[in-house]
Amino acid sequence: MKVIITGATGMVGKGVLLECTDHNSVNEVLAIGRNPVDMKHAKLNELIHKDFSDFSETAFDLKGYDACFFCMGVSSVGLKESEYHHLTYDLTLGLARELVKLNPLMTFNYVSGVGTDSTEKGRTMWARVKGKTENDLLKLGFKQAFMFRPGVIIPLRGIKSRTKAYQFMYDYFMWGVKLMKFFSPNSVVSTTELGKAMINTVLKGYPENILHPKDILQLSR
Repeated sequence: MKVIITGATGMVGKGVLLECTDHNSVNEVLAIGRNPVDMKHAKLNELIHKDFSDFSETAFDLKGYDACFFCMGVSSVGLKESEYHHLTYDLTLGLARELVKLNPLMTFNYVSGVGTDSTEKGRTMWARVKGKTENDLLKLGFKQAFMFRPGVIIPLRGIKSRTKAYQFMYDYFMWGVKLMKFFSPNSVVSTTELGKAMINTVLKGYPENILHPKDILQLSR
């Protein structure tokens, strides 16, 4: 299996990358990002690409892949809707539209979030934008497309969040996250479980396109 990963310098993307490089079914990983990944591996290749809205000049490098695990994302805090729409919707669809032309049999996985608004009409800005992104990805025509809505995530294998507020929570309140996991095991996933679930969408498939924490946990086994 040949896999593309975006956002591999972030918490979720790094977790997915580590599972992919460890997995026997994954032969090659292409990490696409604005900055280099801080690891080396025999399976790992990198494509440094600054403009995610235009991949026309790098199309040759994107052909022949079985899956794309799109883990790149930004917080909506402090952003106007037009800015968040560009960074979330435009950049995601920019790559996805190129990939579906080159690899129509590809599985495309997108990391969204709990609370995403599939109606695109709710009051919460980020949820509307994520909802439109999900909806339009599902319409593109990939062989398979899955929208991951993981909710609370536990970083494993030494992974740190690049968002200071999130890392502060992990540093000082991880006991609360683990307590939530104990009392509500289907509400919390780890970066390892996310990575394994993404790989298994390609190997096993899944009957639902929108994956909530309980679906992610089931797929990770």
